[in-house]
Amino acid sequence: MTTTNTAPAAEPVTELEEHFNRTIQRDQRIEPRDWMPEGYRKTLIRQIAQHAHSEIIGMQPEGNWITRAPSLRRKAILLAKVQDEAGHGLYLYSAAETLGADRGELTERLLAGKQKYSSIFNYPTLTFADVGVIGWLVDGAAICNQVPLCRSSYGPYARAMIRICKEESFHQRQGYELLMTMMRGTEEQRRMVQDAVNRWWWPSLMMFGPPDDQSKHTAQSMAWKIKRHTNDELRQKFVDMTVPQAEALGVTLPDPELKWNPERGHYDFGQIDWDEFQRVISGNGPCNAQRIAARKRAHEEGAWVREAAAAYARKQRERQQRQEAAA
Repeated sequence: MTTTNTAPAAEPVTELEEHFNRTIQRDQRIEPRDWMPEGYRKTLIRQIAQHAHSEIIGMQPEGNWITRAPSLRRKAILLAKVQDEAGHGLYLYSAAETLGADRGELTERLLAGKQKYSSIFNYPTLTFADVGVIGWLVDGAAICNQVPLCRSSYGPYARAMIRICKEESFHQRQGYELLMTMMRGTEEQRRMVQDAVNRWWWPSLMMFGPPDDQSKHTAQSMAWKIKRHTNDELRQKFVDMTVPQAEALGVTLPDPELKWNPERGHYDFGQIDWDEFQRVISGNGPCNAQRIAARKRAHEEGAWVREAAAAYARKQRERQQRQEAAA
């Protein structure tokens, strides 16, 4: 008897899938009420949750300097920036909730180590110059990453990013202005700025994620137009943008291989330490334990606020129901 091995037939594309695919191809937005593949929904929840966690955890490195800011003006600027980051986290958690995610559950997954946040926030802020360098380099890298997300295929995420990017742009200008002021100061202040640049340059390049040939999610995210550019494309754009800014500032970027390549029309730069990147995102960075412990403590100490808000909302619902019943 002869048997023939045939591959199982591909499942037919449904009308809903066809509509979803056409919407993506036409560069239109997917909204919460629309049908979407489960993989698309899960990818968005993972990415948006990681982004939201990063905004909230990212309050810690600079918040550490609020009480030690050198002037009332610098303190007010820093307070406003940290407050903005909290707002960004709330926008993004709200966007994740439109996909059916639960904000409390996302926080629990973060605290349990089941979801990640940006590796950059696991480095310490040793001097006030770090505040300026975070504004210049870290927020600058965030802008490169996030401006294309304003055209993300998922509507609530794209709309949240419009406001976030406007505020991040302001944060970058604030950071650069602080560094320009310090570079016009004493020799000690100039050394402080250069030291901060030396420590934050390479982690800033790591913010864009692993190289394209090692990224598990980039290809599918770009096919769904959640992302618009690859990790390496965004990293190159950031380097090209930052080199002339460093020259104007008067600092040296800590990369002896950094040079203009006229054939490519871009700057060449050295090899990133991807082993360090993996250590940090795996929980073994300089401040991983400290960041999560602080987030857990804040979550636990804020439990009474959440409980009070829930009790108030319940009383309001009950009052409304009684009024409707009496009408």
